Amino acid sequence: METLFALCIGFLTACGVFLMLRGRTFPVVVGLTMLSYAVNLFIFASGRLNLKGAVVLGTSDNYADPLPQALVLTAIVIGFAMTAFLVILAIRARADLGNDHVDGSMPAPRHAKRERTK
Repeated sequence: METLFALCIGFLTACGVFLMLRGRTFPVVVGLTMLSYAVNLFIFASGRLNLKGAVVLGTSDNYADPLPQALVLTAIVIGFAMTAFLVILAIRARADLGNDHVDGSMPAPRHAKRERTK
């Protein structure tokens, strides 16, 4: 189970970094969200994955650690607010600049690059 969990965290991290390196704003926002999901899973796993841990005191000898759960819940709320802010910022940049590229300028077409080099 730990191997599958680690692979899921690695996959989310790789997809998040890949999307954050895109040139348009929407994939950057989605990549940042996927990266925050990976970090939330990592924080949750730091409290040790325990299948038989009780949440309520007095029902078992083995208890789940509540600190990573509280940290993940806080990170989810902050991540949602950050995503909403980034979407509004992207919409504003699209309205002001006329495009949705991260650096604000349109890239040159591929055929124009070939003609300049000849």
